[in-house]
Amino acid sequence: MKTLTIFTPTYNRAYCLKDIYDSLLRQTLSDFHWLIIDDGSTDTTRTLVQSWKDENRLSIEYIYKENGGLHTAYNTAIAHLKTPLAVCIDSDDFPPDDAVQRIVEFWNTHGDLQYAGIIGLDFYKGGGAIGGDLPPLKSIHIIELTDRYGYVGDTKMVHRTDLLQSIPPMPTFSGEKNFNPIYIYLQIDKDYPLLVLNENLCFVEYADTGMSRNIFHQYVNSPHSFAALRKLNMELPRASYRFIFKNAVHYVSSCLIARHWKGLLQSPRKLTTLLALPFGILLYFYIQFKTR
Repeated sequence: MKTLTIFTPTYNRAYCLKDIYDSLLRQTLSDFHWLIIDDGSTDTTRTLVQSWKDENRLSIEYIYKENGGLHTAYNTAIAHLKTPLAVCIDSDDFPPDDAVQRIVEFWNTHGDLQYAGIIGLDFYKGGGAIGGDLPPLKSIHIIELTDRYGYVGDTKMVHRTDLLQSIPPMPTFSGEKNFNPIYIYLQIDKDYPLLVLNENLCFVEYADTGMSRNIFHQYVNSPHSFAALRKLNMELPRASYRFIFKNAVHYVSSCLIARHWKGLLQSPRKLTTLLALPFGILLYFYIQFKTR
């Protein structure tokens, strides 16, 4: 059995999938399986992947599903994992040639059941870590990375399959496709830290143009999804009160957008949510203004 599954959610990305395929062919260690989750593509993705399977140069599994958004592709991938470790690499990204070797050797040397997996670096395709090096620690919780150390940037997380499969699949809400898969990892983060590996595990297509406007539209298009994520954030045991209050503000706003009035009473931090209510209302009107 292979040690690592690299799973790739994709939707109409036949034009760029060859980059990750070629990078996987170049891996210095072949101890991995490539799981492709096609989220309802209408392009030539199926034919392209079949041609690679016919070449028989990699261990490839292809699963086609009805389009449902990135989080549903994650759910499908996790349900089909058969290796001890798993990492998601997006369809427009690719790992450096020694990424699998770095992951497997590092885990074999340092990993055990007290850790959820490994957190490493994402690099710009032109070179350089997105956000710089991680804190010089042996292990860290995801929430601590941003909340305590103020880390801003992308990371690549490798998780134990048994933990990924021990939690319920991400919930789905009718018509909503913008549910951040970090929701899965944060559930594990409550109990297990990640081993820190300050090395490049993935080259990323990273663009920060128009991001703020786009996120406002996501708030409007997927309010129940964002409310669920904010609710989880308020439950994290290592979160600062500042972080919890900020999420309470967003939780109020998401509940208002969703017209989910009962949600306000279902907050895990009721007093904090009450205090955040006026700020959440202001945020609600600001989002309406930005997306009109």
